[in-house]
Amino acid sequence: MKTFCSVWLLLSLVELSPAPPASQEPPLACTGAPDPAPPQPETAEDMASTGDLEPTHYPARRAAQVALHYLNTNHGSPFRVFGLQQVHKASAEDVAAGGRKYKLDFSVTDWGSGSAGPALRCSADVLFPRTERHSAPEVQLHCEALQQINSTAQEDDAFYQKYISPDSAVSARDIPDSFGNVSEEMQPFWRLARVAASFIMLRESSENTEFNMAKVASVTQQESSEEQLMLEFVVLLHDFPSQVTHKHTHRLWTLMDTEAVCVLTVCVCSAGDRSVEAAGVLVSRQRRQGPADRVAAQMPSRHQTPKLTL
Repeated sequence: MKTFCSVWLLLSLVELSPAPPASQEPPLACTGAPDPAPPQPETAEDMASTGDLEPTHYPARRAAQVALHYLNTNHGSPFRVFGLQQVHKASAEDVAAGGRKYKLDFSVTDWGSGSAGPALRCSADVLFPRTERHSAPEVQLHCEALQQINSTAQEDDAFYQKYISPDSAVSARDIPDSFGNVSEEMQPFWRLARVAASFIMLRESSENTEFNMAKVASVTQQESSEEQLMLEFVVLLHDFPSQVTHKHTHRLWTLMDTEAVCVLTVCVCSAGDRSVEAAGVLVSRQRRQGPADRVAAQMPSRHQTPKLTL
């Protein structure tokens, strides 16, 4: 059976507070290949430099994290989420239109596949616009053999079918727990939260940020019709440079049908004590007959509601 899911994600930023650094590693139960060594502290020369960059320094890694958020936004699922393995090469250039463009060669691993997950080699162009108002980075991404990774369509379908049951009442807190563990039952919810969080991390990223999902504080299934699955997540997102943790509440609705399309719409209602206009992105996923694995769509401005087709 093909799968159709419509996910409406209501995202509101309700708290800003200092916090210790968030781990860049997946929960122990979701760990694949080892995480790369921590990036080296940046210098003034790093931030101002153009041309080839040191791959282990923050400017290169920050840009690679933005490309990773883009990858997860477009290709993540309850059974697939990617983690940054290593930045191999990086360069930066100032562009005439205003902004800085990073060219990246890096590798990622599929945390959903565990230790057996293959490493994917990716290349990306990440443009940070320089505008009066914040604009999301523009990303062009290509990952080798992305379409050759085993499909999760059957697992996704079974997941939704299981939890739209009238007897289902999902409720959990602190994912992962204080020891870094995630139960097998909760792993799809952790991945789903990370995929959803990737959109807002991508949306809010700049040359001065490096976001990571610290943890899922809670997930609760809400009452809905028998054809829908509605979940509420409270997720902590950590910005490494500022050492500030952002607490978000996500509400997700899913609708089952027979088409091979999944739609994700996001509304950002507020961001701490600063207002943000409503904005959204419509993502369509369709099974492809060919081996194409290039994603070249750009992220929208805050005033657009575009479509991204995978």
